[in-house]
Amino acid sequence: MIIGYTTGVFDLFHIGHLNILRRAKEQCDYLIVGVSTDELVEQYKNKRPIISFEERCEIVKAIRYVDEVVPQTDREKFAAWERLKFHKMFVGDDWKGSALFTQLEEQFKPHGVEIVYFPYTKGTSSTFLKETLRKFNGK
Repeated sequence: MIIGYTTGVFDLFHIGHLNILRRAKEQCDYLIVGVSTDELVEQYKNKRPIISFEERCEIVKAIRYVDEVVPQTDREKFAAWERLKFHKMFVGDDWKGSALFTQLEEQFKPHGVEIVYFPYTKGTSSTFLKETLRKFNGK
């Protein structure tokens, strides 16, 4: 059985989120999704998600491609692998070639873990949706 893993904030759930989860599930038998806690998002993005952590978890759990949801309390991907023992990790292609993921690829290689990079869905993102809502509300 191939276990897959991906993470995200999943704030203002949109088609881009769904596409990532669908593509990930196509490449594994069991998909674990780490949903970033509010505290983690505040720590690295300096902003709080609009939708609470608990509600974001419930939304992601309801997606048919998702087999398990876990809290993502830090960004340590190798530590997540030590806990979850996944075979494939799915991330956006904007990370490909970055120092962090080049190092992770090397770290995962002896364990047979593959990092699969997916293109982001063009034209939609939570940031874009938030900006559109602000304009709509005149702020």
